[in-house]
Amino acid sequence: MLNAIVGYHKDELDDWVAELVCGHNQHVRHNPPWTSRPWVISAQGRESMLGHKLYCKKCETGEPKDW
Repeated sequence: MLNAIVGYHKDELDDWVAELVCGHNQHVRHNPPWTSRPWVISAQGRESMLGHKLYCKKCETGEPKDW
């Protein structure tokens, strides 16, 4: 299921986490060559991705909301 990004926060390891409209959280790491998300590095980049939809596996499996 695709859900829009509505905000961000950092976890205990200082990694960025996207907050999705469905109430679930998803890490959005920039970790090349495995994951390329250079937009997560800057505040402007993160802001530009608000509203962008990410696949939410937690919705597919029926997990409770994170927030």
